[in-house]
Amino acid sequence: MSEISDAIGDGVDEGHACLNCGTALVGDYCHACGQTAHIHRSIGAFLHDLMHGALHFEGKIWHTLPLLVWQPGQLTRRYIDGERARFVSPMALFLFVVFLMFASFQLAGISTPVNIQRPAEAESNFSAAEGEFEARIASARAKLDAMAAGDPARAAAETDLQDAQDGLAAFRKTRSFMLGEGNTMSLKPQTGVEWVDHGLAKWREHPELMLYKLQANFYKFSWLLIPLSLPFVWLLFLWRREYGPYDHAVFVTYSLSFVTLLFIVLALLGVAGLSGSGLLLAGCLLPLWHMHRQLKGTYALGNVSALWRVAVLALFIGVVLVLFLQVLILLGIMG
Repeated sequence: MSEISDAIGDGVDEGHACLNCGTALVGDYCHACGQTAHIHRSIGAFLHDLMHGALHFEGKIWHTLPLLVWQPGQLTRRYIDGERARFVSPMALFLFVVFLMFASFQLAGISTPVNIQRPAEAESNFSAAEGEFEARIASARAKLDAMAAGDPARAAAETDLQDAQDGLAAFRKTRSFMLGEGNTMSLKPQTGVEWVDHGLAKWREHPELMLYKLQANFYKFSWLLIPLSLPFVWLLFLWRREYGPYDHAVFVTYSLSFVTLLFIVLALLGVAGLSGSGLLLAGCLLPLWHMHRQLKGTYALGNVSALWRVAVLALFIGVVLVLFLQVLILLGIMG
């Protein structure tokens, strides 16, 4: 015990044993397991470990973020080529920004709605609104019947009756579409697969639960965007054999990290009251600008080569998002 007590402090003498594996220490680190010989028991050391574990302090995060934003191609290429100790790894950064997005959105009150109208309630409200249209038509017709044939106000009354009838016709078409009456867009789908139909029935009765599950599954399974994206990036470099799957994985993961950070910033700016149209434009254009810079630096491309790949990737992104949404819906049905 005295040996262990002596080893815990500001320094350690050679000859003491590593507190992790028991190997005799030579220097400041154990040559067998890598643990430091300097073991501290202070709240300051604990807070240091907390900051390091959560934010990759000690310089890594500050080396990584500026390059991720402004020179993403250089960051990606340098990491692929072996500069690992200087930068936060792509996967660690991605998982951290997803956690940051969840925490930021919760603090800002950005969440799924909880007061969604259920189909039964919607049908009741539709019936009430239809009754109001019918009452308006009956009133207009009674007023028109009470008028003489040559009454100058008759034309206005006929217009009111026609407007009410047109409104009822349009309303009934909307109701038919929304409630699935006589069309293929029914809210009561039947697939023939028992567990799928059971899941869809639950979601139909509790749409707010459906949205909550989608949001929760998005945070838990956001990493699926990486393997879903890899085949499409690989297709863009099918004839460039010097770039392998690892290069594409690092590219995709750093790119998704940037887009997630961007959406966090834009969402918080929206909560702060900035123009929605401006934020929407930034959300559409900045990822394309970033992708162009990252492609050029990562794969040593010229402007034209990077531009056409950005255009194709923009189409592929839509496919990936549709696939990802389908996975989330399936997970929600199974859950």
